[in-house]
Amino acid sequence: MDKAANCTITLDGRSLTGPADQPLVDFLEAHEINLPHVCYHQALGPLETCDTCWVRIDGELRRGCALRTYEGMNLSMDDEQAGAAREEGMDRLLGKHELYCSVCEHNTGDCTLHNTVADMNIPVQRYEFTRKPYDKDESSPFYTYDPDQCILCGRCVEACQNVEVNETLSIDYSMEHPRVLWDGGEQIDESSCVHCGHCVTVCPCNALLERTMENDAGPLTSMSPDLKRPMIDMLKKVEQTIGAPPITGISMMDMAWRQPEIKRTKTVCTYCGVGCSFEMWTRDRQLLKVQPVNEAPANGISTCIKGKFGWDFINSENRLTTPLIRENGRFREASWEEALDLVAHRLLEIRDRHGSDSLGFIGSSKASNEEAYLTQKIARLIIGTNSVDNSSRYCQNPATQGLFRTVGYGGDAGTIEDIQKASLIVIVGSNTAECHPVIASKIKAAHKQHGQKLLVADPREHEMAERADLYLRNKPSTDLIWASALARYMFDNDLADWEFLDNRVNNVEEFRRSLEPFTLEFAAEKTGLSRDELVEAAEMIGRAESVCLLWAMGITQHSHGADTSTALSNLLLVTGNYGKPGSGGYPMRGHNNVQGASDFGCLANVYPGYESVTDDAIREKWARAWGVDKERLSNHVGSDNFRMVQDAAEQKIRAMYIIGEETGLSDADLGNVHDGFTKLDFMVVQDIFFSRTAEFADVVLPACPSTEKDGSFVNTERRIQRFYEVMPPLGDSRPDWRILTELAARMGHDWGYTHPSQIMAECAGIAKIFAGVSYERLEGWQSLVWPVAEDGTDSPLLYTESFHFDDGRAQLYPQEWHEPAEAADEEYDLELNNGRVLEHFQSANQTGQGPRINSQIPNWFVEVGSDLAAERGIEDGSWVRITSRRDSIELQAIVTDRVRGNELFIPIHHSKPGINFLTGEHHDPDVNTPAYKEVAVRMEKLPREKGESPLPYNNFRYGHRTPNNGPEAPIKWARADYVAPPAHIEHPETK
Repeated sequence: MDKAANCTITLDGRSLTGPADQPLVDFLEAHEINLPHVCYHQALGPLETCDTCWVRIDGELRRGCALRTYEGMNLSMDDEQAGAAREEGMDRLLGKHELYCSVCEHNTGDCTLHNTVADMNIPVQRYEFTRKPYDKDESSPFYTYDPDQCILCGRCVEACQNVEVNETLSIDYSMEHPRVLWDGGEQIDESSCVHCGHCVTVCPCNALLERTMENDAGPLTSMSPDLKRPMIDMLKKVEQTIGAPPITGISMMDMAWRQPEIKRTKTVCTYCGVGCSFEMWTRDRQLLKVQPVNEAPANGISTCIKGKFGWDFINSENRLTTPLIRENGRFREASWEEALDLVAHRLLEIRDRHGSDSLGFIGSSKASNEEAYLTQKIARLIIGTNSVDNSSRYCQNPATQGLFRTVGYGGDAGTIEDIQKASLIVIVGSNTAECHPVIASKIKAAHKQHGQKLLVADPREHEMAERADLYLRNKPSTDLIWASALARYMFDNDLADWEFLDNRVNNVEEFRRSLEPFTLEFAAEKTGLSRDELVEAAEMIGRAESVCLLWAMGITQHSHGADTSTALSNLLLVTGNYGKPGSGGYPMRGHNNVQGASDFGCLANVYPGYESVTDDAIREKWARAWGVDKERLSNHVGSDNFRMVQDAAEQKIRAMYIIGEETGLSDADLGNVHDGFTKLDFMVVQDIFFSRTAEFADVVLPACPSTEKDGSFVNTERRIQRFYEVMPPLGDSRPDWRILTELAARMGHDWGYTHPSQIMAECAGIAKIFAGVSYERLEGWQSLVWPVAEDGTDSPLLYTESFHFDDGRAQLYPQEWHEPAEAADEEYDLELNNGRVLEHFQSANQTGQGPRINSQIPNWFVEVGSDLAAERGIEDGSWVRITSRRDSIELQAIVTDRVRGNELFIPIHHSKPGINFLTGEHHDPDVNTPAYKEVAVRMEKLPREKGESPLPYNNFRYGHRTPNNGPEAPIKWARADYVAPPAHIEHPETK
């Protein structure tokens, strides 16, 4: 550490040296000195509510958690009054909390209250515990709240209000018996709580407890309440006679007994692209809890409902555990030997009979980087085709194309930290709070606490739009227009960053001329925005010190999504918002490893590291590394996902190998997709569940989720992280990398991999952008952000010195606006939007496996604006038929102001019959991404009895948040009956 950042402090006459301006608690801990504390948490900062950390400094008693180190600091913990104050603070906490640790589920090693009591060697619980006049809240299927165990430290309130910023929790210190409140007094499951789990993660005792911890967390925790309660009462009476230390000693032994049985394993979330990492606490195959840690690079202590609680699927009875072979129209179980022999034989037979390009491979955006690498290696090296792709074709390829055109790398310009630093966040076509909730929490926190500005453009008014400083409700498919009009405004009103443009950007004048059609008047006419709104947006962006622009499928899933992505990146270049902290373009990646699947070669046009398959020198490099002649590797671009299915219908593709992708639900125009599948000669599906896609397969191979293997993922910010095997594979399922390795051996290529680290080492030795990546450098909570130099130096912020083009300069890329390929007309008069919601993921193959998440949002529905609903006599629960040019579906309506006018919205997750029976094959001509968001439909109300609302009345969307600034200890101190320690008080349970 830089000596200039160090300081020396004096503690009870002892000199200690370490970082200056560091929280005192952390400084002392680094010197193996424990300053007792309960409310302090590294991720939350000083709350000053627990009164257990008093020290004497400059002649007065101060709460140590609020102190930061500085040169010459002189303080005392041994001071008699400070010690008495700390003990009084703990006595007050115990007046609110009934210690019964040996029969408590939370006595597993990380109960801050228990550990602090033991460290302080409290002699007796001085204040008699008084039960509170509240019942335990067990309404949530995910966690419970016990007011009798709550010490009112406020950690949960701080986490909810200022970390997650869902703003549900509060403490009303004016109540006779204060407690934590949900929306001011609602039950948990009838409030605005999104079940992110922040509150449970930071609770220092068992007041907030995961339901998965109940009954089986320790030797004595499974006893019935009828037995448990008398045992507790007996122990408390004994404690009053012999003192607390013997009872504490028993609980310490109990804690030690539990430790060997509990395994704590670092993993990375298997849902969205944020890349949250955390520990999983398990006993055998039982998942006790998900525990985030402050060291996690992408999320810290943050989680969402899926990352914290969405793991019921790993032990689902519906998991595939044995290979299946179709025989006489039915599936039968088979051995791995038989199944892999059949797959190897048929793939090689079809290759030899119909040619290499008669086979297509779809890699998984949920499997690991190493497994993506092996997928494309089998396709290219063994089969000889570049027809390999992944689900980024359905969502993110247009964004990647826009970045390739303008700045050179197909990934986020910076990290989540840069998003937090930006002075202005622009969110376009992204329901960030539901699709990338942890990143949304970072934005909400910066907006609430640090004055960050927020501009949102979206036809649908989601949470981030509600929170925005400026919300642009533009017409669908018109984002290229307003982005280009704003770029023109920058040039015309001296807001363009000319120094940046002159020094670092090409095609400036050509691009500026291309903007002539994009006047504010033209933009207002086409987008439905007013001129004033457009000017306000331009001024916000043009005058901001730094801008991060986030976009997602609301942009990419249009017939010209690549062009719109390009326009957004152009706007950032015009304003100089690349290459500096807190700036750049950030396409929000949807799946946990959709970035990595592309990075590691599951694309039809590039090898791992985005090295072109048509570049002869690149092809020779990969052939040499793989030990074959370069003529063995195809030199032309293969078919992508979209083309493979079409080629299957025309029998140009004769066999497909699909790994972990629900193509049978996720591709557009499902009628044609299913028709194409039925015409294949041979189809292999490798997955953890028997998916809709698997129904068409000839062989189904049971794979493992990430919890049952080692590997690495790349998140949306290009961050590579390791995950570790939490539990062994279920039944006879196998990790994808092992399946692919064994399959390759049966096809004459015995690669001999015994661990994914060997696969990563091979790829890093060939692909330039991964040169310095190794499992050793990814150990534990370490991560690397590509490109990574050979010495391990990574690149959290791109373009600081040059852009990824030969001359190092960015490229402004002229655009024209095109009408959407499908729009509403007289017959199909409504426009159907669709996308994700918070609780589920994709086709719900994982989130739909347990009753807990399903209880939150169990039914399919269509959102209808209140204006359109009034016009057509539609109410919550009304049955309607939605018809597109392809097909019809029937479902219930929800009336909401989230959508307006002729716009409808349907979640994509409920798969029967599936939203994609309505979508069409019209697509982006540059990248072949289907235009999922351009669907013209008509709606008719069905003569069917109206049912209950398809969205349960207790869903968080009906809650009413109660924003505040956190636990605010000064309000507690201002109570007439509060006296600062070490003085004793009456009724400590109320303070």
